[in-house]
This record gives sequence, structure tokens and C-alpha cells, in this order.
Amino acid sequence: VPLQACGGGFVQAGGSLRLSCAGSDRTFNSIMGWFRQAPGKGREFVAAISWNGGTLRYADSVKDRFTISRDNAKKTVYLQMNSLKPEDTAAYYCAATPSRVTVISSTPASYTFWGQGTQVTVSS
Repeated sequence: VPLQACGGGFVQAGGSLRLSCAGSDRTFNSIMGWFRQAPGKGREFVAAISWNGGTLRYADSVKDRFTISRDNAKKTVYLQMNSLKPEDTAAYYCAATPSRVTVISSTPASYTFWGQGTQVTVSS
């Protein structure tokens, strides 16, 4: 698996979780992103971060609640999720673009490497 995501779980509404995603020299290249997919729905963009962490992008639905960050020395990207809502329930996937990509995209097709997904369940 190119990327290893972990940190999902079961939490009550209003709670917090922190997802982590570990890459390698091959996969932790440039832009890193998080996507999610709920049952019966398509894959949805959540957040992305540039190589140096200077550019961040969030979906409107998670802005001001989620924070993406990265530690390049550890080849790990994080997603801190606060004030969780039942509608945040989904499988969460981390993804990486090829190293030549410099513009953040919210489109799954722009990301080459994917993790296996980690389930987040938020109860009301």
C-alpha cells in the first residue's frame, strides 16, 4: 500500500479525532490530500496541503473544524478533526500527487497514490 492511514474510530458528535497517513520516499512527494467517501456516495475532497505546508485548501463543509498538517521528516500527513458531526461519517483516504504537481486540486483524478482508508463514525 503506497500510503498507510490510521486514526479512525467511533466518536460522539462534538468530539475529535486525529488521522495520520505515513508515506515513503516514493509516495510522499508533493501535494498531500484527504478525501472521504460515505456509503452510496462518491469520493469527496476534504483538505490538501502543499509540499512546504504554505498552502492549504479545505472543503467548505469542514472549514474551521478540520486542520491538515504535515511533517516531511516523518513523511506523515495529519488531519485533526474537531467538532465532528454525524455527516462527517465516512471512510477517509489520504492521497498524494506526483512530484511535478504544484497546484492543489480537489479532484481525485489528480492524485496518483492512495491509502487504504480509515473509517470515521460519528454518532448523534
